[in-house]
Amino acid sequence: MIPRFALLLLLAAAPLPAAPVPHHLVDVGRLTPPPLLEIRYATPYNFTGAVLYPAARAYLHRDAARALQAVQRDLARDGLGLKIYDGYRPLSVQQKMWDLVRDERYVSNPAVNRGRHTRGTAVDVTLVDRHGNELAMPSTFDAFTPAAHRDSATMTPRQRANMQRLSAAMERRGFLPYPFEWWHFDFRGWEKFPVLNVTFEQLARGETRAEPVP
Repeated sequence: MIPRFALLLLLAAAPLPAAPVPHHLVDVGRLTPPPLLEIRYATPYNFTGAVLYPAARAYLHRDAARALQAVQRDLARDGLGLKIYDGYRPLSVQQKMWDLVRDERYVSNPAVNRGRHTRGTAVDVTLVDRHGNELAMPSTFDAFTPAAHRDSATMTPRQRANMQRLSAAMERRGFLPYPFEWWHFDFRGWEKFPVLNVTFEQLARGETRAEPVP
């Protein structure tokens, strides 16, 4: 049996659990004008073949969301807009994806950088016209092949022009293109934002704080 004074010393030396912190995630469906949503991971129509999100919603850190809203307004002047495939992704879901596709060109390894989407600063998008029709791009979404690379030699001139138009619109507002996926953009300084594992259920309940990820 541990003496009382020794137990008190052990408890005093034990690190206190980290307090929840604000996650600053916002629903991009509430931007003005609102982008179209096609949240693939809320359906089995994705590379895993499984439903990974409980709801077809996209969230971003408020700073990235403000920048994305500016992109939307820029594009609207030309009769264009964004369709969003994915935004914030909980760390637990990122781990499931990595376990299936261990290729760091297409899926971030949580053991290396904890992911990009897990910070609420990465977004997967494409361009649509005023009727919601997608513009031609180098490949389909989540095509983990060289055809999806920004320097792909197989894309047509029209696909290249559309990809470059999307990239220019995103870069103008502080997003950085990812070389291996034409649809993926990271908000500048993404690596400085905290990794999150707050669930979609928590976000739907309106919880504004999350447990820090070690």
